[in-house]
Amino acid sequence: MSANLTESLEPPKVGATLQNLRQAQGLSLDELSRRAGVSKSMLSQIERNQANPTVAVVWRLANALRVELSELLSGERPAAPAIETVAAHATPSLASPDGLCTLRILGPIDLAGQFEWYELTVQPGGALESAAHEPGSREHLSVLGGELEVSAGGLKQQLRSGETARYAVDGPHAIRNRSAAPATALLVVLHP
Repeated sequence: MSANLTESLEPPKVGATLQNLRQAQGLSLDELSRRAGVSKSMLSQIERNQANPTVAVVWRLANALRVELSELLSGERPAAPAIETVAAHATPSLASPDGLCTLRILGPIDLAGQFEWYELTVQPGGALESAAHEPGSREHLSVLGGELEVSAGGLKQQLRSGETARYAVDGPHAIRNRSAAPATALLVVLHP
């Protein structure tokens, strides 16, 4: 059998196309699972090309995403929309174990590990303590409201609303709210 014939007998890998379509529409795996009637674990396996969906599953996914079946099966990356919008409820967030710090992940997943940005909310008494990032990493913290204290490289700096701190994070570092009011900030992480 020739290589070309063998390649054409493989089922299409729809994982990347499915993930791109889902993310372009601002849908979480949970939301797409609910709309399509396909389990979240199956969706995750399809997106990671660990499972090939049946025709019935592809049909349900295409309907849930409001695209043609052929677009999902083509394996081609759909053109990015001119303006991509992520709904507030679809913006993932992380909370510290004590619940006093919340990070809303504003950057796209494909830039993680290179360039990341977050909306940080720190309640009074809260601290976002971090271990060292890779050598050459830096953070940029811009306080939007309230006051925050940055500790990095053995130094501490108090920041008020409107101020920005830029600092190396290749050692332990922390952001604390020592005031009596909540504080919000934009946090940008640059990896080398």
